[in-house]
Order: sequence, then C-alpha cells, then structure tokens
Amino acid sequence: MMRMLVLGHGYTAGFLTALLTAEGWQVTGTTRGDPERLRAAGAVPLLWHSDSGAIREAIAKADAILASAGPDGGRDPALADFTPDLARAKPRWLGYLSTTGVYGDRDGGWVDESSELTPSTRRGRERVVAEQAWQALAAKHDLPLHIFRLAGIYGPGRGPFAKLRAGTARRIVKPGQIFSRIHAADIAQVLLASIRAPRPGAIYNVCDDAPSPPEDVIAHAAELLGLPLPPAEDYATAEMTPMARSFYAESKRVSNALIKRELGVRLIYPDYRAGLADLIGTEA
Repeated sequence: MMRMLVLGHGYTAGFLTALLTAEGWQVTGTTRGDPERLRAAGAVPLLWHSDSGAIREAIAKADAILASAGPDGGRDPALADFTPDLARAKPRWLGYLSTTGVYGDRDGGWVDESSELTPSTRRGRERVVAEQAWQALAAKHDLPLHIFRLAGIYGPGRGPFAKLRAGTARRIVKPGQIFSRIHAADIAQVLLASIRAPRPGAIYNVCDDAPSPPEDVIAHAAELLGLPLPPAEDYATAEMTPMARSFYAESKRVSNALIKRELGVRLIYPDYRAGLADLIGTEA
C-alpha cells in the first residue's frame, strides 16, 4: 500500500484524497480542526500539535508528501515544526502548494513558470520566501520537490451561488482587472498526474484556460440562477475590508500550457462557465 501524508489537509486535499484512495493509497492528513472532516474525506486524521510523534512517524514512512499549509505569521508551519524529519524523509514525491500571487501585478499581462517573481502583497511575499525555503531543503537533502502555483480556487461550497441567493454578492468593477481561477477537482488531477510522473524540481502553474474579470463570473452565475444582476460597484469607491481590497491589487493572465504539455492534463472545467454549470447542478 502506498502512503500519502498531507501536511495541512484542507479543502483542496480532500479532492486529491478521493482520487488516491480510489487507487488503493492510504492517505494521512494533519489538521488543527475537526478530525471528522478528514475521516469523511477518506483520510486518517492526525492533530498537528497533540499527534506530533505520529506525524513524524508518518513523514518517515510516506511514499509521497504534500505540504498544503500556507505561511502563518511569516513562518511555514511544516518547515517550522518538522524540518529535521523532512530532511530525513525518503518520499518518491514531495509537493508544495503555493500561489500565483508570487508573480505580483502584471497589468493584465501573461505569466508562465519562467516569469520573474515580483509579489505585490504580503501574502505573495510570504509565499516566495516559503518556496525558497522548500527549495533549499530539497537541494540540501535531495528531496523530490514539486511546486504548484495555484490560481483562485473554487468548487463545491465555494462558488458564488449562496451569496447570490442571499442577496449579498457584490459585483466590484475595476477596469482592466483579470483573475485566473481553478476548480479544486482540476487541482487534484494535476497533483495526481505529477505523482504518477515525478520530475523533481518542477514548478507548475495550475489554472484554467480563461482568465476573466471577476464581475463576469458573478454576472454569469446570476444568469444561471435567473436572479437579477447585482449592481456594479466602482472599486475605487466601494467599501471593502483591507483583505478584500488586496485581492484586486494584482491583475494578470496565468498560462497553464506546461501542465497540459508535460503532465498531459485535460481540464475537467476549462473555464468558469463549465465550472459553474457543474456547481449549480450540485448546489441547487
């Protein structure tokens, strides 16, 4: 039996767990929250702090390790707590989930995996630091690291429909603003394809084919529901939290050519229209 350990088993990891367990893998995941959520997803849960000994044992036995926990207060939690154990590990595959935020703002222009990292937000800068720390660990201890830079994640329970039905969805308009997105099921199939065909040192952008203005997504979702279009709000004057406003600080189009060319990935949801059509069928 092959063993996968997910350090930080959250929303996205649940989709990968389903694919792996269907192929006979045993998946163990760490959590700081409810272990029943992991059991429901098919993973063996370990609590981050109280089960630290078991986590160290799982690291030593893992055939594959996925680091999914993001930086917390400027520190990468997996590296902060388990660097010595990871340094001794012998997985066939090691993955780190990063973000396309490492590329920063490109005024709507295209980026690929070779583009310079110029983050313009604190979150993006922390991710660059984390990527570099994982790369340094991998280089020093010959670990088969793969980095996945994820676009904006959506999927069941993370679509716009609930807010539209509740009348709380907002259509913020910032001229020229472009986002890339990815359905969680497509993230999972990219990870599985990489696990099947490892290339240590690889970096992959994980996004769909259709970078689009965020207001277009809300408008299409409203149309699918047969609800009125939320009024347009000018980004410059709209009342928003600093966190919400920061998501509009970057505009870029992210290329996914490498996951198709190298991993043979054929996206299940190549654009937000396909993704929303599926979600409305499951969330109706």
